[in-house]
Amino acid sequence: MSTDSQIIERSRAEPAAFAELYDRHHRLVHRYAARRTNAEIADDVMSETFLVAFEQRSRFDTTRGEVRSWLLGIATTLLRKHRRLEAREWRSFTAADAAAAAEDGDFTSAAEARLDAGARMRNLGGAIASLSKGDRDALLLYALGELDYEGVAAALGIPVGTVRSRLNRARRKLQRATELQERRHPRGQAATGLETSNGRDRSAAPSAR
Repeated sequence: MSTDSQIIERSRAEPAAFAELYDRHHRLVHRYAARRTNAEIADDVMSETFLVAFEQRSRFDTTRGEVRSWLLGIATTLLRKHRRLEAREWRSFTAADAAAAAEDGDFTSAAEARLDAGARMRNLGGAIASLSKGDRDALLLYALGELDYEGVAAALGIPVGTVRSRLNRARRKLQRATELQERRHPRGQAATGLETSNGRDRSAAPSAR
């Protein structure tokens, strides 16, 4: 089986070969974009990511870096056009979203274990939205893009040491947010705003996205 780099190398003379790269990675790119915005935007970002990658394939250094990091780096750049939407999506992050995220084994699994009420998860989403652009990109490439530190560095074109600094800063901010919520809503105490007039927990129902 050809490696990703071999596919790119071959596609320079045989453009149709690039379709193999799409087949391998389009789900990852779409999932990453969808988790940062929504499914509709993710469709556009995924398509544009592979269009840009195809047009720039001659510039990719096949001796350095992973193709997956390269693709997610392109997607991250394209997502900057949707910063406002992304912030709104994170601020509406709910317990139902957290449960779905936990199934993928990303960073929210630990947060969900500590924050068992919808209001708490929404505040975590707000903390994510409030991160600086660089810190949020690093965190989400690591957590949602499933890249290691070197992969995040390659995706963003920054040193690995900078990735470590950004991730540590982002984690500290999220940790402070979870600790604040724990103080405001100790376990076993109902979170304000989750009860409806008939006493049913609103967090049980998926949110409209």
